[in-house]
Amino acid sequence: MNQSPSQHWQAQSYAEHARFVADYGTPLLELLSPQPHERILDLGCGDGVLTQQIAQTGCKVVGLDGSADFVAAARGLGIDAVLGDGQQLDFDQEFDAVFSNAALHWMVDAEAVVRGMARALKKGGRVVAEFGGEGNIATIQTALTESLAAHGLQPRPCWYFPSENAYRTLLEKHGFNVQHIGLYPRPTPLPTGMAGWLATFAAPILPANINNETRRQVLERTVAMVEQVLPKENGQTVADYMRLRVLAVKAV
Repeated sequence: MNQSPSQHWQAQSYAEHARFVADYGTPLLELLSPQPHERILDLGCGDGVLTQQIAQTGCKVVGLDGSADFVAAARGLGIDAVLGDGQQLDFDQEFDAVFSNAALHWMVDAEAVVRGMARALKKGGRVVAEFGGEGNIATIQTALTESLAAHGLQPRPCWYFPSENAYRTLLEKHGFNVQHIGLYPRPTPLPTGMAGWLATFAAPILPANINNETRRQVLERTVAMVEQVLPKENGQTVADYMRLRVLAVKAV
């Protein structure tokens, strides 16, 4: 059985190469506007950095993630964190809000996720989320695909990057009123370069049976291709992120 993407991730590596993920998620907390009386689910909580900020507002927060290492890190911050699959949520009308930052694009069964979020929310509860949308990391995807193809290999399907219309339709199908949905470019400097990004995110993309030497060659070729195309900012490679931001309210 293949591991889900989150099972590959380790808190220490994530903090080293991808701390920007939580940093860019901070403005999303303003859209969430958590209140002290509320109970909130942080879906794909990672190491709990943003979850902790939500909890500091006085509300009750449950963090859920598929990585045991992330859950342990979140618990180390005092978060009520549980190990689980966002595609198999079993909460029943328990939450006033579901919050999710940079996680939903790793959950490829998007309909199961939206169905689970709807079931987890009380009537009038809201989803506040931001994740990769249509066109996200297109340059990186192309380079990885071509590098694998040079060895007769294909990437594993592990991403869900929807358009605005596709995700709006999915939310509405499951009883949400969409109050805001927008796709926007967010060029993202990579503090440890393309190699650091791949060290954090490549494992679930590469075929499960790839050998170490082929893996090395694929990643080196990907880095070389991407570094030639993507712009630089203060010496850092800038990844071509496209983000989809959503605010939707459960109507029924």
